[in-house]
Order: sequence, then C-alpha cells, then structure tokens
Amino acid sequence: MIKSYQKLLNALHIVVDAFIVIFSYGAAFLIQFYIMDRPLAPYTPAYYFRALVYIVPLYLLLFACFRLYQPKRVMGRRLEASYILMSNTLGLLIIILIHYLRHNNDFSRYLLWYFGIINVFMMILARNLLRFVLHQMRRGGFNQKHILLVGYSQAAESFIDRVKVNPQWGYNVRGILDDEKEFGDEYKGVRVVGRTDDIEGFLELNRLDEIVITLRLAKYAMLPDIVNACEKSGVHTKFIPDYHNVIPTKPYTEDLLGLPMVHIRHVPLTRMLNQVIKRAMDIVGSLVAIVLFSPIMLVTAIAVKCGSKGPLIYKQERVGLHNRPFMMYKFRSMRVQAPSEEKTEWTTQGDPRVTKVGRIIRSTSIDELPQLFNVLKGDMSLVGPRPERLYFVERFKEEIPRYMVKHQVRPGMTGWAQVNGLRGDTSIEKRVEYDLYYIENWSVSFDIKILIMTVFPGFVNKNAY
Repeated sequence: MIKSYQKLLNALHIVVDAFIVIFSYGAAFLIQFYIMDRPLAPYTPAYYFRALVYIVPLYLLLFACFRLYQPKRVMGRRLEASYILMSNTLGLLIIILIHYLRHNNDFSRYLLWYFGIINVFMMILARNLLRFVLHQMRRGGFNQKHILLVGYSQAAESFIDRVKVNPQWGYNVRGILDDEKEFGDEYKGVRVVGRTDDIEGFLELNRLDEIVITLRLAKYAMLPDIVNACEKSGVHTKFIPDYHNVIPTKPYTEDLLGLPMVHIRHVPLTRMLNQVIKRAMDIVGSLVAIVLFSPIMLVTAIAVKCGSKGPLIYKQERVGLHNRPFMMYKFRSMRVQAPSEEKTEWTTQGDPRVTKVGRIIRSTSIDELPQLFNVLKGDMSLVGPRPERLYFVERFKEEIPRYMVKHQVRPGMTGWAQVNGLRGDTSIEKRVEYDLYYIENWSVSFDIKILIMTVFPGFVNKNAY
C-alpha cells in the first residue's frame, strides 16, 4: 500500500514540477519582454518556448538526481530547499552552456535568471504546501507506515520517543519483538508482542511496511539471522545501532575493498574549503557588526565606567580551538574580584557580584559585543559552541562523555545550544548534545539560521544572570 502510494505521490510530484517549470519560464518571458519591454529580436516567442522541449526533462532529471523524489517523511525543509536551489542552479548553468555551444549569443540571459528565481520560489512554496497537507493527513491517521521493532533497547526507546512527538511522520509502531521482555510489557503504548524467533510468523499474519532492527549491543550475535529472516519476507528493513550515541547522525564511511569503515566523528569544518568560507563570513560579519553596534558599545562603555570602579573591558582566559587558551573580551558587568575567587564560580540569579549596569547588559547580551574583536582576531567565530573556562573544561571532560569534541571547531559568540535556551545555569549535558549536533551538521545556511534566531529574539534571555 505504502509503495503504491509513494509511486502515486512521485508521479504527482513530477507532474506538478513540470507545470511549475513551464509556468516559471512563461512568467519570466512575460517579465522580460512585456513588463520590462525588452526587444524579442532576432528570435520569436515560438523559438523561446521551443527551449522547453529540453528544459523540462533536464530539470526533472536534475530533481531526481538531487533526491527530490525520495520519501521525505523526515526530510527537513531546509535540506529540501537546499536541494531545490542546487538543482536549479546547475540547470541554469547547463542551459547557458547549451546556448553558448550553439552560439545563441542573443538568447536573453535575463529571461533565464528570472526563470531560475521564480522556479526556486514556486517549487519551495509548492512542496511546503504539499508537506503541510501530508502532515495533516498523517496526524489524522491517513497514509500511515506500519513498523515492527526487533529488539528492545535504548535505540528502540529513542525511536518511539521521536515517533510519538512527530505524528506528522505517519509512523505506526505495531509492536516489539524481544527475548527478555515479558509479553505485554510496553513503552509509551508500544507493546512487546513476541520473541525475535516469532518474526516469520508475525510477518505472515500482519501487513507491515518496514522492519526496524533495534537490538541491544549484547545481542548483536543474532543480527545475521534476524537480517536473513527480514529479507526473506521482502519487507524493507532498517537498522538503528544501539551505539547510536557514539557515531554521528550523518556517518562518514570509507570502503576498504568491500569492508565498511565508519568514522566516529564527522566534522565538516575540518575541510579546508569550509574553513575558508566560515572564516570569510566571520571577518565580514564582525566588521559589519562592529560598525553597526558601535553607538551601543560607546553608550555601554560610558555606563560601565560611570557605574562602578574597575576596568572597562573584562578579560578572561577561555579554551578555544584545539584546546588552545585565549583571552575572551566582555564589557565588565561585575565588581572587581580576585582571579582565584571568580574562576570556580558560576553566575547565579540575584548574584551580588553583578553591578546595576551589569545586570542590564548581561540580560540583553550587550556585554558580549566586545567578542566581535575576538572574532576578527580569529580566536572565536560568530557561531559555534560557547567557550568555557579552563577549570570547568578540566572538570567536564571527566564527567561528560564527548565534551572535548566541541574544541574541534572555533568557539562562537552564539550557538545552537544558546538559541535553544541553554544559557546560564542550564544543563551542561544538554548543551554538549546541541553543540555536537551543530559540529556534525554545520553548513552556511545553518549558521545564518542561528544568527537570525539570535537576533530575533535571542538578545534577551531569562537564563542570562
């Protein structure tokens, strides 16, 4: 049922995409030659529209190559939009190359650029509308994908947790097969319905769309037999490792003559090109922000100096990229203390050390603005895991698994953890979880998203004391 539905949905996608390409091209033609009133010569309207004979199939092929017709129950809007943008950009370059090779030098380039912009906008709009309709249908119990879990483990619980909070995915977990749990035991409404060797009989009596193997690590000796039983049934099978908290969400693998080797950590920012792009964004962004916020920094500097005795800028040693220490700058928001007094203490709500001016600039994050100069120097980035003091780094690396991974990238003024409310006196374990997600899933668009979330409305935070 699901497979036939997916084929129907893909056919609908193709028809809609073809219509959008034709519509976008026609709209671009009207803009260029009627609204902008550009001359058509030496070509005719018929000549321009004959180009659709190869443009439409070319774009549909590119959409398929960029995975736009694969099931998207859990594909994010940002990822899908990036695929749409990349496929359209490549399509435009191919069309321009075709006309260059055919010596059609008078073919309107503006028409092609209008077409590209309109097509990207229309495709994103149409697919988000379709996504909304499908999500509402799945929430209502339609278009469900029936799933059986094989093995009770943390992986099984994590899968069920995510399915329960995302009904728009349309996953219906029919039960769990396990050898140690009692028949009828349940987790969040999902019951244990048998043992692992009952799998063939269960598949014969029930119509399933997928099997998800979620065995405990101690039971992996059974994995080959279970995989064979699953594949014999012809039901699509997936595997969620019980060590999923050790490997990245997007694992990087190498093929050693048929032997898969999985890298424990995939960090996109270890690539030189990504480093150059991010550093360029930091330099330009920090310069623009310094100019933009200079009046605020000037007023703050005057207020700090008039409000209490002590230096204007507070410098504190933090741990940065590759565990190297650096001096991080902030507007001073506390009374002057001895270094031994401050290095082992968190700032708490109502902390008597915070000055009146300091309470205002801390709650609005204005005290962080001097870190723009840290970004310009290269100690920090605009976006990244927040840096911590050496005392706490030494403590947390022993207490929290994978804590030190955050030092594989430059620390940031803001980060994925901070825009999700994890500032001040909040869970360090949760912050590390968000930091690792950022490190493993870095992209330019992800940085831009975090910066936007910081500004609207991230400046004011109830956890910043």
